[in-house]
Amino acid sequence: MPAMASSRQGSERLNAQLLVDSIPALIHTARPDGSIDYFNRPGLDYLGATLDDVTGWKWTAFVHPEDVDGIVAQWRACLVSGENFEYETRIRRANGEYRWHLVRGVPLRDEAGNIVKWCGVVTDIEDRKRADDKIREQESELRQIVDLVPQVVAVFGPGGERLYANRIGLDYVGLRLEEWRQTPGTFGSSFIHPDDRELAARTYSDSARPGGSAFELELRLRKRDGTYRWFLLRFNPLRDEQGQITRWYAALTDIEDRKRAEDRLRSENVALREEIDKASMFEQIVGISPALKSVLSRISKVAPSDSTVLITGETGTGKELVARAIHRRSNRTSRAFVSVNCAAIPRDLIASELFGHEKGAFTGATQQRLGRFELANGGTIFLDEVGELPAETQIALLRVLQEHEFERVGGTRRIRADVRVIAATNRDLQAAISAGSFRSDLFYRLNVFPIEIPSLRERREDIPLLVEYFIDRYARMAGKHITTVEKRTLQVLQSYPWPGNIRELQNVIERSVIVCETPTFSVDESWLSQQPRDRRPGGKLNLSNRVAAQEKEMIEAALRESQGRVYGPSGAAAKLEIARSTLEAKIRSLKINKNRFRP
Repeated sequence: MPAMASSRQGSERLNAQLLVDSIPALIHTARPDGSIDYFNRPGLDYLGATLDDVTGWKWTAFVHPEDVDGIVAQWRACLVSGENFEYETRIRRANGEYRWHLVRGVPLRDEAGNIVKWCGVVTDIEDRKRADDKIREQESELRQIVDLVPQVVAVFGPGGERLYANRIGLDYVGLRLEEWRQTPGTFGSSFIHPDDRELAARTYSDSARPGGSAFELELRLRKRDGTYRWFLLRFNPLRDEQGQITRWYAALTDIEDRKRAEDRLRSENVALREEIDKASMFEQIVGISPALKSVLSRISKVAPSDSTVLITGETGTGKELVARAIHRRSNRTSRAFVSVNCAAIPRDLIASELFGHEKGAFTGATQQRLGRFELANGGTIFLDEVGELPAETQIALLRVLQEHEFERVGGTRRIRADVRVIAATNRDLQAAISAGSFRSDLFYRLNVFPIEIPSLRERREDIPLLVEYFIDRYARMAGKHITTVEKRTLQVLQSYPWPGNIRELQNVIERSVIVCETPTFSVDESWLSQQPRDRRPGGKLNLSNRVAAQEKEMIEAALRESQGRVYGPSGAAAKLEIARSTLEAKIRSLKINKNRFRP
């Protein structure tokens, strides 16, 4: 019986030996003190060694010299702690080549818990290590590419949690990756301009829904110095097999320069459209009279300078045309010419119109707006009817003329104004200064180079040329061929006082061309609204005096009815159906004392 048991045990040991020797790995055992006492045949063949070459601590001779200290220290630590052993090291095979192996060891314990043996497995992981190194190399190269790409690249979780940002992005916000990850808010919302956050959140919310897709939007992001720059943000989702978003990949392109160029182009287009829309009533200055030649001489002298010009004269004399002529002959001719009629803009909006406003500066200011001075930057701004400016706006304009800077309504940042100012008025500003409605210091700043435009009555010799010019212009527009002007018509036109000046002449000619049916041009005299109808012989008043007397009578009647009030719904200007500035000019020219009609 003992012989049979011994034979069975020997057979089992042999079978175990054969099993261990058939495993394609390096199997070994060690004593409790760590010395090797067994190595399987495949292991010895792999090393090209005998069991005697590896027993005890001689196995270290097969470990790469650079790895020996590390693996021995780790092995001794596990012998003391009794914990499992695991270590990656390079082992020399039979042909002298070192290959990476994963060495694992586990302790075997008796019933009392004492370690009686260590069993170990050494697995060749050279191919895996090379693959891992290749992957790491590719990841490193990819990370370097992403870090150096001239865009901000970021990766977010499905709920907007921050996962990764490239070096360009981290440098932009001035944070390390971990600091950026810990910044409050999803998708970096704390870096988005407050005015853009609602749009960003709404766009993400729409795209994150089932069936949502990639999206893009333009927004401003805060830089590390606190300034904001415009970016084009593109978001692409990564979905799993169930269609759930697992990642958001974002690429942000700096478009600040493009936005500035667009804003500049938009401003120039606005100025150009306004220049076209507000074009003068005629295309060029026409005339040969001495009074007009004097004006042209002054234009040619002041145009090359940057001096402020104040143009005065009756309404309809072509003050804006003179301002444009100055601009076209100046060094600013390639830049914008922006025209502003100060009398046509409500008094409570004129400051915003001239200097712009910030978002929320007043009710209705839903976004930032550039003012006319910013639109005219580098060019010329023409302030028509400057005498109608309210007192507070006069102060702001004085600052622009003195210090060449201004602030938007509701803003605190000073904006440099590189603008030439040309102003015009048909009011008597000296009288307005005496009345306290216009600042004397502003007047002297505007009146650096005064130009007074003569009325059409003062340049009657120019009327034939103007008539010919307007006939040619409107006949071509109407597709008519007009060759001559009726002699009587020309006499009437030259004798008429033209209270509306060139604008009135233009309207009369245009209307006459429309109804003209022959090559000979004529005017219906009844269209000349101020033509006196009383032609009684022996009358003491000439034509001009009769018109003036009639005008004075009508204006005084309107003032009497409105109790001396000029403007407003119940004012004399409204009753006469003419502009306030025109009525003021006539009151001055006719020397009417409007105060005597006040209660």
